[in-house]
Amino acid sequence: MEVRRRGVRSAVVVNPAKLDDPDDLRETVTTALVRAGWAEPDWYETTVEDPGRGQSRAAVEAGAEVVFACGGDGTIMSCASGLVGTDAALAVLPSGTGNLLAANLGLSGDLAAGVAVAVEGGRRRLDLGLVRGRDGDRYFTVMAGMGFDAQMLGSTSETTKARIGWLAYLFGGLKHLRDRPMRVAVRIDDAPPLRRRARAVLVANVGRLQGGVRLFAEAEPDDGWLDVAILTPRTLAHWAALGWAVVRRRRRVPRMETYRGHRVHVTSNRPQPRELDGDVIEPGRSLKVEVRARAIWLCVPRPAGADDLAYDADAAGRRGRRLVESE
Repeated sequence: MEVRRRGVRSAVVVNPAKLDDPDDLRETVTTALVRAGWAEPDWYETTVEDPGRGQSRAAVEAGAEVVFACGGDGTIMSCASGLVGTDAALAVLPSGTGNLLAANLGLSGDLAAGVAVAVEGGRRRLDLGLVRGRDGDRYFTVMAGMGFDAQMLGSTSETTKARIGWLAYLFGGLKHLRDRPMRVAVRIDDAPPLRRRARAVLVANVGRLQGGVRLFAEAEPDDGWLDVAILTPRTLAHWAALGWAVVRRRRRVPRMETYRGHRVHVTSNRPQPRELDGDVIEPGRSLKVEVRARAIWLCVPRPAGADDLAYDADAAGRRGRRLVESE
């Protein structure tokens, strides 16, 4: 099935804090889309109060069939949240430090290549993680975590990230290797809770971390499962053995247990740092996650003959204006 490109409507949701030259971005994207026969895109900027969710919903309500998210994993996560329940597709234009969703899906960090992927018409369904909370529900595309990973993210300065990229997270993590563990109970689906003295609990939609390190061998972003890791190192030697085994892609990693499920509920004996897709959220004693299988459409490179990835842009345009209450 070929995508009918003429007149496709799109929007760009951009995080201005991640851009060096906003005018160049606007010119490059607009020129490429108009040359492909698409309409000129609408433009939305994220804010501290709304990092992308409201903008992407507004774009779909205005008729956008494709929403380009330009920013880091947090911006992409927020834009994806706004597309749940619609038939509009998310196109990723990564410009942050981690860019983990793009790395896991083999999406280029090049701006022109990102636009070309959307124009080519390859589409794939993407699972999302849904985090339940007292202050409302939130989605993530990559990973949610409680404990060490959130501490590491919170201790990494924006200046260091801008200077050396994802390696900055390693320096942030070194400050917390000796912190005391947390007592957690991890309930996966309807199984009895797993009680551990853990340093971190990770709930993932994809398998790769920064630097291409693969933490979950079986994780796929459209398999309908969440992958769970419970990390229990207590000494620097434990951390070294765990890290070496992960980097070497060993089948068994010391001080790390992995599981799979559709619902995960983590509770701790005291409030813990928490994060979603690299953004630190408020501390809490609980992290309650469930998978939303095939929640949104994502623009991906289209392999030759892969009709299941094809996307009828005209049909999506007719359906994409329909917002479904999903929360």
